[in-house]
Amino acid sequence: MTARHHLKLTGAQTLRTTPLALTERAVRDIVSARAMGVIHGPAGCGKTFAWETAVGLVDVPVCMVQFPSRPSMLRVARVLLKKLTGTPPKGNRFDLSDELIDFLSEKDLLVVIDEAQWLNRECIEYLRHLHDDPATRFGLLLAGGDGCWEVLSREPMLRSRLHRRVAFAPLDRAAILQAIPAYHALYHDTGDGLIGLIDDVFAHGNLRAWAEFTHTALEILGGRGQLTEAVARAVFALHDGGELAA
Repeated sequence: MTARHHLKLTGAQTLRTTPLALTERAVRDIVSARAMGVIHGPAGCGKTFAWETAVGLVDVPVCMVQFPSRPSMLRVARVLLKKLTGTPPKGNRFDLSDELIDFLSEKDLLVVIDEAQWLNRECIEYLRHLHDDPATRFGLLLAGGDGCWEVLSREPMLRSRLHRRVAFAPLDRAAILQAIPAYHALYHDTGDGLIGLIDDVFAHGNLRAWAEFTHTALEILGGRGQLTEAVARAVFALHDGGELAA
């Protein structure tokens, strides 16, 4: 799995932020201990890019799945088995669970559940049951956006088993001023004042918003000239005066 920048932004560099480093460490530890962990935070703060980068560095197979809102335990079992084996499974939840445990006992593996805030209590407990089985040999990473920690932390049996947790948030001003000049060539000669203006009006410490701004600014410049306040304000105008379109 290869991490992708938002909008497939050409020339964007990986920002070595503290949350990215913590995510890489957390994923290594989850794999090593065959443990459970959670990565969570608001949309656009870099968590998906971070865990995609981190799972690309481990030396075990990775199975990433995402479920619709409030799936049944049977749906979870079917989706997991199909993803792991490549074959559409048949049978009831109990038969499929036996198959899952057998498969998850064969080799070390990392299972990533994206948008984990969509899971209900029964499915969270089901995943915990699979992980707790003495025979299984997989690490479990739960990743999610707004509301993810609120959903998962309500389950004490799960929360007590979380080996690592990384919480993402918008970057503060100091982190933005340090990170953005290295993010893209567009900002190599951009002063702190203009970077601060863009963050105040448009990005608010959100890395996805910075990708949006960068993409539009490059389109406006068309490969010519440098980023200026006039260009920045043209970008703001194209995005509803500074707020990202829904």
